[in-house]
Amino acid sequence: MLEATACAAILGGVPSTLYAGLRGGRISVAAAYGVDATSRIGVLLPPFRPGLRRGFLAHLLISMLAGSAMGRLLPQRRSRIWGAAAGSVMGWWNLVLIGRRIPAIAELPLGPQLADNIAFGVAFAAVADRAP
Repeated sequence: MLEATACAAILGGVPSTLYAGLRGGRISVAAAYGVDATSRIGVLLPPFRPGLRRGFLAHLLISMLAGSAMGRLLPQRRSRIWGAAAGSVMGWWNLVLIGRRIPAIAELPLGPQLADNIAFGVAFAAVADRAP
């Protein structure tokens, strides 16, 4: 499940990065968006302010928890559909129920961030299906 979690954590950021790149018209805009979004998640760890290292660590911890839960709960039949559903629930939980109360996270565009969570679930399920 570690391989599936790692792939999902990396591929999960593709939708919002593409969104930023298309809106900004340049790869540098997309890269800056990714760094900014990751830094903002740093508010979840002490000292509770944005930071790239803390954001990376928070993202890693969240991804590991999500991967662990999905590895235990996703059914093998139609796992990608269930992965998308799980990612959607995870996104609403993280971004709407929790994140909207945290200004640094609430300022991120909701749609692309939800798409990232759905992509995480689909990518996890796709890789986990191939794992022995």
